Amino acid sequence: MGPLLLVLLLALILFGAGFAVKVLWWVALAVLVLWLLGFVFRAADGAGRRRWYRW
Repeated sequence: MGPLLLVLLLALILFGAGFAVKVLWWVALAVLVLWLLGFVFRAADGAGRRRWYRW
């Protein structure tokens, strides 16, 4: 019974990690799109105005 529970726990952990990694990929893609849009809007706005990010 112990090894069966261990295998089921391992499968649950790996499934959860896979789901979390997939969600993180979508979050990274959304951040990349926002970052690129910031460059586009900054170029269209002109170089003399203040940037929307600090660095």
